[in-house]
Amino acid sequence: MPAYTTADIRNVVLVGHGGSGKTSLAEAMLHTTGATGRLGSVADKTSHLDVDDEERERGFSVEPHILHVTHDHKQINIIDTPGATDLVGPAIAALAAAETAVLVVNAGAGIQVNTRKFFEHAKNYGLARVVVVNRIDADPGALEELLKSLREAFGESLAPFNLPANKGKTTIACYDAHGHQGTGTPDFGDVGACYTQIIERVIETDEKLMNEYFEKGEVPPNEIIDRISDAIAAGILVPVLFTNAKGEVGVRELLDCLADDCPSPTHGKQRSITRGTEEIALPPKIEAPFTGLVFKVHYEAKSNIKYAFIRIFSGHIKGDGNLHPAGDKRGMRIGHLLKFQGAAHVEIDEAIAGDIVAIAKLDLHIGTTVYSVPAEGNVKMPRIPTPMFSLAVEPKARGDEGKIADALRRLHDIDPCFRSRQDPQTHELVISGVGDLHLRIMLSKMHRSNKIDVNTKPPKIPYRETISSKADGHYRHKKQSGGAGQFGEVFLTVSPLQRGAEPPLEWAWDIFGGSIPGQFESAIKKGCTELMEQGALAGFPLQDVKVSITDGKHHPVDSKEVAFKIAGKFAFRDAILKAHPVLLEPIVNIEVTVPTENVGDVTGDIASRRGRPQGQDMLPGNMAVIKAQAPLAKMADYHSRLSSISGGKGSFAMELSHYEPVPSHEAGAIIAQYKPHKGEDEE
Repeated sequence: MPAYTTADIRNVVLVGHGGSGKTSLAEAMLHTTGATGRLGSVADKTSHLDVDDEERERGFSVEPHILHVTHDHKQINIIDTPGATDLVGPAIAALAAAETAVLVVNAGAGIQVNTRKFFEHAKNYGLARVVVVNRIDADPGALEELLKSLREAFGESLAPFNLPANKGKTTIACYDAHGHQGTGTPDFGDVGACYTQIIERVIETDEKLMNEYFEKGEVPPNEIIDRISDAIAAGILVPVLFTNAKGEVGVRELLDCLADDCPSPTHGKQRSITRGTEEIALPPKIEAPFTGLVFKVHYEAKSNIKYAFIRIFSGHIKGDGNLHPAGDKRGMRIGHLLKFQGAAHVEIDEAIAGDIVAIAKLDLHIGTTVYSVPAEGNVKMPRIPTPMFSLAVEPKARGDEGKIADALRRLHDIDPCFRSRQDPQTHELVISGVGDLHLRIMLSKMHRSNKIDVNTKPPKIPYRETISSKADGHYRHKKQSGGAGQFGEVFLTVSPLQRGAEPPLEWAWDIFGGSIPGQFESAIKKGCTELMEQGALAGFPLQDVKVSITDGKHHPVDSKEVAFKIAGKFAFRDAILKAHPVLLEPIVNIEVTVPTENVGDVTGDIASRRGRPQGQDMLPGNMAVIKAQAPLAKMADYHSRLSSISGGKGSFAMELSHYEPVPSHEAGAIIAQYKPHKGEDEE
């Protein structure tokens, strides 16, 4: 067993916008606690964490990195995440391993896009939150206004735990729970007033304490200290701490807060297993059955060894044990348990509930729930955005086609927002991600690790087809070629389902009297499913269709499965073409953040793309958020257009909302581009 218990563990994820100094803060925590002998620097390319060539060249994190420190007898596991808006997938997945999200804000830049998004992600996932205002030496005079903006944006639950002093060169703790009060006058605010804010938030956790405070006007400090963790875990209190990571200013107060005030696995967000409609609690106890969740996958650049990082929610494991992914009865041998410190790692004998470990060379994936014995059910992950920016790729060198599949599989392993697929209509290999930067980084990684270069181009838009009315279809397949013949005849009815129905095809076998023997049902369904994938109008997949097989004929000798597959497919197509088919286009939700002076230009540009406004919010710092919906087909060049309109100050995010019919004047042109050709099974 390790020297610490589950109650001694603190799992913390550093999140925020790019450039806020998350990695520098992690480096300062390593150095302050003595985990490293020198203070690493991102700018000097000496960071212990940004060790990938891609990260060193770009000067920012591309993947989450795991580290751990010991402070005040607590084991603090820290996950440093990427801050680029295009790299949100791995950062959101890392929330699954923590009880506390530390939102790092650049004092000079203020509240940015990912600042808001990750505060909401952490809140919605039920994590405790801590706000760190970093780089306080950059503009000490603006800190008071920034704190005001933070409270306006995120609520009155925010309360300073320390204040900057001496023009951001030092800090003063706002309550002396840890023996690091400090002396002097803060650059702004009042230590006593901040302590009162803390008290007013903490007493909300206990009605008796609240009554005592209102009657006497004070509460014993030990009462506050005893309940402060409850308030933070419940989100009633969100500590704000001021730091300058590069100067290691305020870092000790942050470590104090994480170690002594933030929730442990026994006290923070509790996980459960979803098994069908049942929710089964996971007690964070060592003696409970082992359950864990893979939240990160990493391939070591030189050795190409795959490492899966697992947060343990209950039980314990040893290196000589087995792991069973949910639903897998075979299992796999663990081999070695590893604790990572950036790129370095050490082997450990055993890991307990609440801890984070890595396992090498196992075929595990982000979001996989693992057990020590065969079991069903999964631990819920935070919601990962749907990747909507796509490129079609093809190898520059002949013979690289086979290598690409393995390279793309690895990229998908490390980033849950990266997807690849072979388009069945265009035969294009399409990769999808959050944005252009995301895909360029992925392709750069592929070049570095697999020595593969590709050409890219905009892909075909993923349109869909559906029907708008009920119709009947019929097809008789009859083939006689000297020997045994083929015969199958199918009558069916199609009707539209609600838009976005799951599954996209609803099946009904309404045959009476044995006109078609039941043994041919699967063949007919296979033919219909094939047409669902191929489409009937313009070569795009069908959705939201109910098909009822109503009648038919068979021959005792010539009827075969292949005959009924063909008959089913073309009876289905006959009905689809009679049922007023329509072309559907993907509509995306767009959220654009721009300076207020650019709002008019941005809304006008969105309207020119057939966009529909959904709302607008004014933000602190002379910024605004514009929410709208628009066709994906009209958004291909939006990244460059927004940059031009806002002078590079704007940012946007988009994800799939729904499908709706393409306007008739545009649908005709799209359909005309598709030239149906006879399939091999057509006469």
